[in-house]
Amino acid sequence: MTSRVAAAIDAARAEGRGAFVGYLPLGFPDLQTSIDAAVALAENGADILELGPPYSDPVMDGTVIQEATQAALAGGFRLRDTFTAVREITRRVDVPVLVMTYWNPVLQYGVDRYADDLLAAGGAGLITPDITPEAAPEWIAASERTGLDRVFLAAPTSTDERLELIAKNSTGFVYTVSTMGITGERAQLDAAARTLVARLREHGVEHACVGIGISNAEQVAGVLDYADGAIVGTALVRALRERGLEGLAETAQSLAAGTARDAN
Repeated sequence: MTSRVAAAIDAARAEGRGAFVGYLPLGFPDLQTSIDAAVALAENGADILELGPPYSDPVMDGTVIQEATQAALAGGFRLRDTFTAVREITRRVDVPVLVMTYWNPVLQYGVDRYADDLLAAGGAGLITPDITPEAAPEWIAASERTGLDRVFLAAPTSTDERLELIAKNSTGFVYTVSTMGITGERAQLDAAARTLVARLREHGVEHACVGIGISNAEQVAGVLDYADGAIVGTALVRALRERGLEGLAETAQSLAAGTARDAN
């Protein structure tokens, strides 16, 4: 099956630019606004949407995203709302939607049931930050059955053996962690990201998108000098929190401007 996520990256490349992957938490500040925000993000430059259902123990997320997801949980977000949101977003915009989820909610819901419901809602796949390929045979089987993408993470500390495993089992793209630590805005990106992408290429990875710490158009452009896509989350969540949908749209447009290959 053709990966819609990989196709979106290839389409951006054909236009002479890198892909802009935009992250937003579902349910913040409320479910409908989070849906409208995702649509606005797609309409203002995002090639791929990464949506995060709130989770009680978000070990990868920095303060801004943690506060947003805790607010969403306090507002009554339920796991089933994920599929409601994805269904409405994909009805309104033609941009692939990945769900960034910790593994326990998927396990509790049922891996096959989750995959089937995500597919029915129009979702493109999952980003799974806290499960490794060797621990995910049930998810790999479900994704192969449904055609959903499975995006695993690679870190600067990953061994060549692990990178090979990630390369063989990821579809869509490999989420390339720019620096060790949690998500958030950083003044300078770790040069280890460039080295990590080069290592992934050696293992045959065609689509590598870099995330964590990217917060402005200049950083987007810098990452796209060597990677296929730039993943931005915290800057978008901050814009939504502080300036609403209008601020989010303006921030998305600014970030998207950095995707041109001559933006450097």
